[in-house]
Amino acid sequence: MEIHRLWLVGFRSHETVDIELDPGVNLIVGGNGAGKTNLVEAIGYLGSLRSFRGVPAEALIRRGADQAVVRAEIDHSGRRQLVEIEIAARGRGRVLINRQRAGRARDLLEVVQTTVFGPDDLAVVKDGPGVRRDLLDDLIVQLRPTDDVVRSDWERALRQRNSFLKQVRGRLDESAALTLEVWDTKAAEAGERLTERRNDLVDRLGPFVSQAYAELAGAPTPVALHLVSPWRDDGLANAFRSGRDDDLRRGLTLVGPHRDDVVVTLDGLPSRTHASQGEQRCLALALRLAGHRLVTEVRGDPPILILDDVFSELDHGRAAALLMALPAGQTFITSATGAPPGVEPGLAIRVERGGRVTPDPD
Repeated sequence: MEIHRLWLVGFRSHETVDIELDPGVNLIVGGNGAGKTNLVEAIGYLGSLRSFRGVPAEALIRRGADQAVVRAEIDHSGRRQLVEIEIAARGRGRVLINRQRAGRARDLLEVVQTTVFGPDDLAVVKDGPGVRRDLLDDLIVQLRPTDDVVRSDWERALRQRNSFLKQVRGRLDESAALTLEVWDTKAAEAGERLTERRNDLVDRLGPFVSQAYAELAGAPTPVALHLVSPWRDDGLANAFRSGRDDDLRRGLTLVGPHRDDVVVTLDGLPSRTHASQGEQRCLALALRLAGHRLVTEVRGDPPILILDDVFSELDHGRAAALLMALPAGQTFITSATGAPPGVEPGLAIRVERGGRVTPDPD
């Protein structure tokens, strides 16, 4: 899949953008603060309906504007499709595919998918479990968009159970106990399904991570992924019963998929605590690259690749290794200093302060 043409209106620093893109490598250059990341953030939004920088939707709207618009012509499976996204400052936005309103977010994933490498990727290895759970859950949906219901079912069941726990305020009479059993059953079923998907993904992803790390590091090193779900042996329903007193006292659910983790080990040791920063950065890149390759293998079409200021964080050897490891497909690279060594862009785009975007003849 590839973006043929991109239009932006009122997105971040960009008042208007209208540019045709290259099906290969697109290099986006400009000074710090000019709006390079804002441009690729809009491309990332096409494939996820959220910012890869983790900001709320209203932060994507240019100051003084009522809405932002991201519009793209996308070539996918031999067909050109039009995607239009309106991000509203107040109320709900809209997503249109070929002028028809998309009923579900997963409809968009059937048209466009993206993989993002960014400066904050180190968090995938260094930070808490939530970042790694999100990585898995996003990949699950990329691999099979209909599985978005698996994640949303668990999130809804967890909200409902937590709301009831707060409502009873630690006092569980017979009627409340029966109601809690209902919520426990629904949450347990949803949670088991989600963790089953995560466990399957970890098994499939592991070999891709090992291969990608060996390519980036220049040497084979044992890398393994382990899904840590302390409740799995007894089942989630039993875990809810065992922890009911604690849940009632705290007014929230203390065990389940929302507390699980993915432990990434390097040479048998937890990478979060034992790997050097260089090794952690290499692992973070390997995780992203592995996910990209797995989606490409399963879906038969590589997602659009975004490399946001990645090369400034890498030494020459790892930068060269990353370039060698990149799969074919449309790629966007942002840089303040021009093309990294070994990169020959099909199109160079200059972003000037104030959000002006033009093809760069140099």
